[in-house]
Amino acid sequence: MTNGTLQSTTPHLQRPRRRGRRPAVTASALAVALAVVGLTAVPATAAPHHPAPSPTTPWVDPDSTTVQAARTLSGQARDDAVLLGSYASATWITSGTPTEAKAEAQRVTTSAADDGAVPTIVVYDIPYRDCAQYSAGGAQDTAAYDAFVDGVAAGIGDRPAIVILEPDGLGIIPWNTDLGGNAEWCQPADVDRATAVADRYAQLNHAVDALKGGDRTRVYLDGTHSGWLGAGDIADRLIKAGVERADGFFLNASNYESTDHLVKYGTWISDCIELSTQSSWYQPSYCGSQYYPASPGDFSTWALTDQKYADDFASTGLTPDPAHQAHFVIDTSRNGVGPWTPPAGNGWPDAQVWCNPPDRGAGARPTLDPGVPLVDAYLWIKVPGESDGQCDRGTGDTDAAGRSTDPARGGNADPAAGAWFAQQARELVALASPPFPTPTCQVTYRATKVTPHTWAGAVTVRNSGTSTVRGWELTWSYTDGQRAVLGIGARVHQSGDDVTASAPRGAHALRPGATASFALAGTASTPPGDQPMLFRLDGKACSVR
Repeated sequence: MTNGTLQSTTPHLQRPRRRGRRPAVTASALAVALAVVGLTAVPATAAPHHPAPSPTTPWVDPDSTTVQAARTLSGQARDDAVLLGSYASATWITSGTPTEAKAEAQRVTTSAADDGAVPTIVVYDIPYRDCAQYSAGGAQDTAAYDAFVDGVAAGIGDRPAIVILEPDGLGIIPWNTDLGGNAEWCQPADVDRATAVADRYAQLNHAVDALKGGDRTRVYLDGTHSGWLGAGDIADRLIKAGVERADGFFLNASNYESTDHLVKYGTWISDCIELSTQSSWYQPSYCGSQYYPASPGDFSTWALTDQKYADDFASTGLTPDPAHQAHFVIDTSRNGVGPWTPPAGNGWPDAQVWCNPPDRGAGARPTLDPGVPLVDAYLWIKVPGESDGQCDRGTGDTDAAGRSTDPARGGNADPAAGAWFAQQARELVALASPPFPTPTCQVTYRATKVTPHTWAGAVTVRNSGTSTVRGWELTWSYTDGQRAVLGIGARVHQSGDDVTASAPRGAHALRPGATASFALAGTASTPPGDQPMLFRLDGKACSVR
């Protein structure tokens, strides 16, 4: 898209998971499990006490699309996917029937609640999303969209969730006119220009009200980013979309703007909304922005806009009140080194700076406590490592297979939107700011024998760090109803889908380069599926071999 941010369009509705189902472990089932591996039962030990995760912990999906991609990769590409998948990223609900949308929202929020964590859900199905470009799709009409959103809301219920409502939903509105009276570029011929704008606002207002029916659902509307709309223009749209009944707005979805720029930009939007809604005469067109009195390309001038807002608050008799004003969240998934500047003299008709720009790095890790006034969270809204689409920089060039080729990446074809892009994932990891910690453990997990209702496995953990690990504890999760019954060579305990294997009493310390191995046996209600990929040794993410 021209000014917007391309989103993942991979449907997230075809991954049924039986999380929380606990097959009964009967004496006969245990006997069968032991017979499969030829082991003798050992006395059960009491499960160790672990405090419940904070309800302000962002949820990491152990079967996310990133984890699924990791299972298809090897070597460095797998390491990158596993590392990125060990951090919380959003689940996108992009298509399907209202019943399917409900089921996916229920799956995500139930699983997160079981883990004592908060998931981020992106609702991305508005009619004419992305103005029918790279991420084309969406509901057919307002009635279909309202039903889809109602399904998501019903699936969330009263469980905690953060909802990112329609990326680009306010940045790209069919047949819209900006605050300056200028007609915008999105003008689809098959949309009624007389009702298109009103329809968009009606759809978003309905969505806000439906989703806010859940007492613990936090809803954020599209606030674009600091390289796009002026603060007054987006504040005007947010007000019309119902931001006063939502929790606020989100910035930088799937984009690359620097966090310090976004914090200022978001603060101005919040101030503009407050001034425009609480004063009898102030209106969004009066609001300062990155374009005036500041200069967009010179961050040192942005203090001029700060001063304008201070003056405007004084002239209206109002006082900034962070407790009352609209808050915002920032997508930091890919903004570690800021936006991309195309090479001079490139000759491309459209540089598409938002589309798989090279040499970007991941930004701040997800947190629901960033410690910045008005900022509720840093989130990974865009799933880092998933492609923005088949970018061509406006050249129209294709390869022999008809795929658009990307001159910014040596003329190679980028993956389709939402598909895993190993090259970009490597860049995001290597250039991350702040840097990722280097994994200090490697895990090999192998299923050794599997029957329809029992299984056995072997696990080896290697200390790949430089410090000795004493009394180690390895954790992971199952996603298909498996139940670990016993461990040989480790004390194994399972709570829900979460498994903890700890060093046996009297075990030697795990020195750098050393390994520890143990065996598992268990039951399952159906044949076990994909192996787990996310392991943590003493709370730190491991690579998988």
